[in-house]
This record gives sequence, structure tokens and C-alpha cells, in this order.
Amino acid sequence: MTSVSVAEVRTLSGNPIDLVEEFVIANDWAHDRASEDELIVEISGRWCDYRLYFMWQEELSALHFSAGFDMRVPKRRRSAVYELLALANEKLWLGHFDLSAGDNLPAFRHAVLLRGLAGPTAEQVEDLVEIAVAECERFYPAFQLVIWGGKPAEEAMATAMIDPIGEA
Repeated sequence: MTSVSVAEVRTLSGNPIDLVEEFVIANDWAHDRASEDELIVEISGRWCDYRLYFMWQEELSALHFSAGFDMRVPKRRRSAVYELLALANEKLWLGHFDLSAGDNLPAFRHAVLLRGLAGPTAEQVEDLVEIAVAECERFYPAFQLVIWGGKPAEEAMATAMIDPIGEA
């Protein structure tokens, strides 16, 4: 899994995207500040590269986050992927997986409500990214099995959830 660091990142008040950007810079990740309220980040994982998207919604005092993987779902496999999403989401404590209607890419999504707070802490940003990437890495094989292997969602989930013992 990708290792992240909060070294030299501090808690900021105001726009939380500023703190997220400091965190991204501290980890030396490729990124683009699309606007004052949006940040797009590219990181490498074990299975693929992930695109992280952060968006600050001041009206809601919410930081929206998504981690998408480049795995377009063909129309013929969407119903199986929707079944897989339901099975995967049952196993999550935080966030959820969905399939965007526009580009048919699976993504992990979560929103952090910050009303009444000065903003997120560096540790919260670190946790958000670490949890999201860990969940994407955990379920990536199941998505692969359903989308490209043609497996039913239940079989793909059972296969992907096998925890290996020992080292090869």
C-alpha cells in the first residue's frame, strides 16, 4: 500500500483544501489545484494508479473526497458491478463505492462534515486517504474478476476476500 506522511503538515482554519494540498506536497504526489475548492491528486497503489479528488463545499461545511481507479465498466457488466458494489459496501465502515453515471468508473467516496470546526486535522486527512486507498486495494481484485473475468459478484467477492497466510 502507498505510505503516507503528515510530517510538517499543520491544522489550518478556513479552506481545508489548503491543508490537503500541504499533505499532498509533503508526500510528493502529483497534483493539480483545479480551483480554490478542488484538488486532484494521482498516487500509485499496488494494483493501479488512483485519482484522488477533494472538493470543499463551504455551504455544507463538507469536504467531499473520492478515490477512483481507471477501470471503465462495459455496459454488459454493469448489473454485475452494481451487485458487487452492494456486497462491498456492506463490508465498509466508512465511505462507499459507487459507479459514476458519466464515465462508468468505480470510485470510493466519502464526505467529512466540518460544521463548527476550524477544519480537519492533518491526521484526519491522512486517515481519509489511507482508509480509502486500503479499501480500493482490498476490493480491486473483485472488480477485476467481475469486469474482466466475467465472474458473478458473489464469487468475485469470496475470491478477493481470501486473506493470504504467510509469505511467498
